Amino acid sequence: MDNLLYKWQLFWHEFAENGAWKRVLGEGLVNTLMIAVIGLLMGIVIGTLIASVRVMPKYKLLPRILDKICGVYVGFFRGTPIVVQLLIAYYVLFPLCGISIGSLNTCILVFGLNSGAYVSEIMRSGIQSVDIGQMEAGRALGMSFASTMMRIVVPQAVKNILPTLGNELIALVKETSVVSFVAAVDIYKTFTDIGNVRYEYLMPYLFMAIIYIVLVAIISLGVKLLERSLRKSDRSR
Repeated sequence: MDNLLYKWQLFWHEFAENGAWKRVLGEGLVNTLMIAVIGLLMGIVIGTLIASVRVMPKYKLLPRILDKICGVYVGFFRGTPIVVQLLIAYYVLFPLCGISIGSLNTCILVFGLNSGAYVSEIMRSGIQSVDIGQMEAGRALGMSFASTMMRIVVPQAVKNILPTLGNELIALVKETSVVSFVAAVDIYKTFTDIGNVRYEYLMPYLFMAIIYIVLVAIISLGVKLLERSLRKSDRSR
């Protein structure tokens, strides 16, 4: 018991009295949320485009070629760990191309591309869950395939996959713990640095786990409230 109290005192001295909390909240937490949220938004855009290509009729050559390209894209990002994707982008691909966008921007970009692969499959299942009559009705009114997809089908699909998109955001938040491999600062990095001061990691890592749990709980609550709001708007029509 005395040992735990001593560990807590060491942690609290560094976290509160020495001001480490400012870096945890002002840099670590902010960067974690930026990478996860912007990555998800990028993923939704990319995933929607890929899903639209995957469900597009393959009567012509161009849709078939695009479908193959999208298949390779999805296969790569779903088939390799995100830490490998970060390392390849930051230490290999960008230096070879002479590109320097910083570690944080690299993480946002890679997380967005990675999320796009997963969201594409989520969105594809959501599109397929919408009654095919919706597409036929749009086409019958003279709308193009792309216009019908974006204006009629996709909005309905998003409602169906909203809980899964919430799970994707939760996964991205947790996966940000690997961004320190490319020198980016996140929650994990800031708490590890606190532990490195006295080489005592029990309390910093317990505190870090609590923050992740709170973030996940907030996201889950937000998704539930959004679902409830959408159901009410549907009933009011």
